[in-house]
Amino acid sequence: MKAYAQAGVDVDLGNRVKAGISKMVRSTRRPEVIGSIGGFGGLFAPNFKGMRKPTLVASIDGVGTKLKVANLLERHDTIGEDLVNHCVNDIAVIGAEPLFFLDYIGVSMLDQEMFAGVIKGLSRGCAKSGCALLGGETAQMPGLYHGRDYDLVGAIVGVVDGKAMIDGSKIKPGDVIIGAASSGLHTNGYSLAREIIFNKLGMRVDDRVTGMRENIGAALLKTHVNYLPIIRKLRAKVKIKGMAHITGGGLVDNLPRVLPSSTKAVIELGSWPIPPLFKFLAAEANVPDEELYQVFNMGIGMAFVVAKKDEAAALKLTGGYTIGRIEKGGGDVELVSVPKVATAKKTKKKKKK
Repeated sequence: MKAYAQAGVDVDLGNRVKAGISKMVRSTRRPEVIGSIGGFGGLFAPNFKGMRKPTLVASIDGVGTKLKVANLLERHDTIGEDLVNHCVNDIAVIGAEPLFFLDYIGVSMLDQEMFAGVIKGLSRGCAKSGCALLGGETAQMPGLYHGRDYDLVGAIVGVVDGKAMIDGSKIKPGDVIIGAASSGLHTNGYSLAREIIFNKLGMRVDDRVTGMRENIGAALLKTHVNYLPIIRKLRAKVKIKGMAHITGGGLVDNLPRVLPSSTKAVIELGSWPIPPLFKFLAAEANVPDEELYQVFNMGIGMAFVVAKKDEAAALKLTGGYTIGRIEKGGGDVELVSVPKVATAKKTKKKKKK
């Protein structure tokens, strides 16, 4: 083991660090989980009573270069929750409920504080969603990863009744698009954001942008919103025809994933408030609107398509905005500016003499 440690891989440290996370992982336990972490595979005995056609839904994703921001701030306790929430949202758009989650952490050299912070975030995210953290892999690979850099990837498995799956097939012209607000960049667009903020402008993490309450570092590290509670509330009251998680590709690339090929989504720019961080990035990026709305979520983290008659109820339940409508088209997205509404001029009444 000494020779391996000299080569940069401390197996004993890895075992000690992993031994300290059992309490956090237990907080995510579900009745279907068999055994404990540490085996060659996680065991999960599902119970699908009440479902006519139980269908498993799986997704895998990473946090991306948001990890660079976590390293700059030396804060790693939110990154794991970012990852879980991202993956939960990805399967929730189909109508799935999460069952269990698996993670992968790749590092150059294992840092105990970083590792504990990441697992804390993963456990917190899983517990909030009722999702078991079933296991994971931690790989020390000096030479592939360098310095404090690390990678974080997660896979989620959920279940949906095939008879109640939300696939967008019922979307038709006349439906409306409701957007639920994001907390910030979520887990996408960080390569461009970091290029603008830290390279082009030379800003530091504790610098501030006009209109923002927190410093730029805190704004960039805000946790990816978990929309599952909103989706559950909305499904109980309204028929959701389609949902799109606005991640990499923004509104431009994600909405077409749920649209029938004979329709298009018309997004009305200006129909929701753009958060200060996005206004700042838009001004500094100097790129066309279409690219902005393809790189960043621009303040909308989840889009719901509902019938016009359900618009008011959906707005109330989501706390969101009507950001567009469905028209006949070719399965794409059209960005349009909302025309300015003319306001009547007030005239002063003449006083009677």
